[in-house]
Amino acid sequence: MTSSVGIVIPELIAFETALDLERGRSLPRYDLMVETYGTLDADKNNAVLVCHALSGDHHAAGYHDTESNKPGWWDHYIGPGKCIDTDLFFVVSLNNLGGCSGSTGPLSINPVTGKAYGPDFPEITILDWVHAQARLADHLGIEKFAAIVGGSLGGMQALQWSITYPDRLAAALIIAATPRLTAQNIAFNEVARQAIIRDPNFFDGNYADYDVIPASGVSLARMVGHITYLSDIAMGKKFGRSLPRDDHDANGVNFAVEQYLRYQGQQFSGHFDANTYILMTRALDYFDPTKNGLTTLPNVLKSTVCKFLILSFTTDWRFSPSRSEEIVDALIQADKQVSYTRLESAHGHDAFLIPDATYERIFKAFMNRIHLDLRGVQ
Repeated sequence: MTSSVGIVIPELIAFETALDLERGRSLPRYDLMVETYGTLDADKNNAVLVCHALSGDHHAAGYHDTESNKPGWWDHYIGPGKCIDTDLFFVVSLNNLGGCSGSTGPLSINPVTGKAYGPDFPEITILDWVHAQARLADHLGIEKFAAIVGGSLGGMQALQWSITYPDRLAAALIIAATPRLTAQNIAFNEVARQAIIRDPNFFDGNYADYDVIPASGVSLARMVGHITYLSDIAMGKKFGRSLPRDDHDANGVNFAVEQYLRYQGQQFSGHFDANTYILMTRALDYFDPTKNGLTTLPNVLKSTVCKFLILSFTTDWRFSPSRSEEIVDALIQADKQVSYTRLESAHGHDAFLIPDATYERIFKAFMNRIHLDLRGVQ
């Protein structure tokens, strides 16, 4: 029987040692907002790190209060009896550096100036996130994760973990991810960034000084992103060409899909920071374990020692199955242990977030195998 992890209380963890960043700057100190679910075993070997995607955060499962009707973003897959079974595993979920849900980011106070970092927050890379996550593991007394799991940008973090800290994870589950962005993907991110930058309320990223937010730009950026997360099939089934009213409303909205996109954009712009959006899409763009072709992916992956499960979805055109298969092929060439499934789904890139029986069965079987490995069961 499956159920929720219930009410969870996030914890803000302070790190007072400077973190040197890949692109040359450093953070003198920083905080990470963290949630954990389940119980850490006495030998501390049953921990699972869940890495979030672009707009995700630390709240992956459960509820923050009894009045809330909105669970964590991966609640269907984390909890007692679920794929990441909290009766078996101790799950760690955090808001990454540069985020806007409690961890140190552009909204945080710069200890040097006494003002919010804003656009002066240092550029962050996926490697920086992994280093910060490793420090979090040290703080929690976790020497090695049983698994590191993530979808989309989260999957790219899991991949980076396997390369940077190969001895600190037993397994990596990489879902709907890519070893590097294509020019088309970078282009979508740039359109989104330009929508934000050209908003009159952006003020070169210093909008906090004027007590405004570039809501229109962030909303448009989210609308562009949302289109790429859905498949043509999913949009057709969900909206088609249906007209929610006989004529245009005051904002010129007619088709159901217009109504949906505007609503999503408006909701997003009310809680997600513009500078964070720019920072995180840049981290996506720059991710490339081959260092822009200086080496090959099989060569990079030779140092990995964990087992891998790679999952992709047939209608995902943001990070298409062929991108996951690049990782699979490179792992095979590097003579690594990897399993791969290309899952049928009509949901596009968002499929990694949506309940699906086949996806769930494969996910759960992999995690159960990890649990048996921990117990030494063949």
